[in-house]
Amino acid sequence: MVTVRDAVREPCLEDFDLQSWVWEDLTAHGRRTLQALLERSMETDVTERLGYAPYQRDPAVHTNYRNGYYSRNLDTQFGPILGLRVPRTREGGTHYRVLERYERRAPWVNQLVQQMFLAGISTRRVAQLLRGLLGASISASAVSGIIRDLQAQVRAWHARRFDDRRFRYLILDGVALRRKGAGGRVKCLCLSVYGVTHDGEREFVGHRLAPSEAEAQWVALLEDLRQRGLRAEQVELAVTDGGPGLINALGFVFPRMRRQRCWAHKLRNVANCLKACQREQCMRQAAAIYQASSRRQAIQRFRRWKAHWEPLAPKAVACLEKDLDSLLEFFSLPKAHWKMMRTTNVIERQFREVRRRTNPMTCFANEASADRILFAIFHYANQRWAGSLLTEFTHKS
Repeated sequence: MVTVRDAVREPCLEDFDLQSWVWEDLTAHGRRTLQALLERSMETDVTERLGYAPYQRDPAVHTNYRNGYYSRNLDTQFGPILGLRVPRTREGGTHYRVLERYERRAPWVNQLVQQMFLAGISTRRVAQLLRGLLGASISASAVSGIIRDLQAQVRAWHARRFDDRRFRYLILDGVALRRKGAGGRVKCLCLSVYGVTHDGEREFVGHRLAPSEAEAQWVALLEDLRQRGLRAEQVELAVTDGGPGLINALGFVFPRMRRQRCWAHKLRNVANCLKACQREQCMRQAAAIYQASSRRQAIQRFRRWKAHWEPLAPKAVACLEKDLDSLLEFFSLPKAHWKMMRTTNVIERQFREVRRRTNPMTCFANEASADRILFAIFHYANQRWAGSLLTEFTHKS
């Protein structure tokens, strides 16, 4: 039963969420303060431009004069400011240092959008998060417009210079994407180069959108990297899949670079040459070749494997034998690096992130939008990796 005393008692701290009240009050205070600062700054701009303070106009000297105000809403880090008073002049054309013409968001909000995008959040999700965090009424199309401003950063990424002595290993591969073409969706490839430094840091070195993995496309990417300083004199090994275009391009641009064929790609090719009933046993024995403790032992295991399987699956044996030398190049490296450098798995793991970001998009509107997404993924990966070393390089070998 509620008594009169209970009904009229004064509220206490338990009746409301103190933490929420404090932060809401601070946010509201921040909005009020920012609004006052913006309006005062714009008034100062108008005064400086006209040459006189309010109500001090001399018609014989001053031809332009104030013409009231108009209201504008502005999204800020403190939430939306509603009804910001923007001064007008009779002749118009007034520009303010603190507020661009037609601007509906503070620069901080635009920077936040770009950082969220670079961190891997989709444009639609960015819009949802901003509405939840700031109460900002921003659409997915507006987010896309802000992200287009990243194009200058994308151009800088593709033009940055390299220290030729930085990289010890390179891993090269491509990942398929889809974009709109004149006749519908078309397939395109993101040709990518991933580097490992002498200290063990990882870095995406560069990428190029291309219609195929043809030799000419890989040559264009590798030659661009070479022109920007990547002479590859210090690169000990490059790991590739079995694509002839990439292998020929490496031989053309970097003829002295040693090349390691990816075991994962090669074993898939071998499996395609086997009957279903042969695959499990044959592939297990083939995998034992690269698991050997030395190059000599690997060759011995290959010879035993060949002697057993050549009569049963000659095509599978020939598929592995023709590239055996390039498959065993990794044995010349420090033992701690063998597992990492005998496949392209390190770059394939990053391609999973590319697919995670791009699959929900169905296809890209154009090449520029695809390039921005790839830049965001690779740039964010490089930021995460900066200063951290691969575990293979923390072991003495």
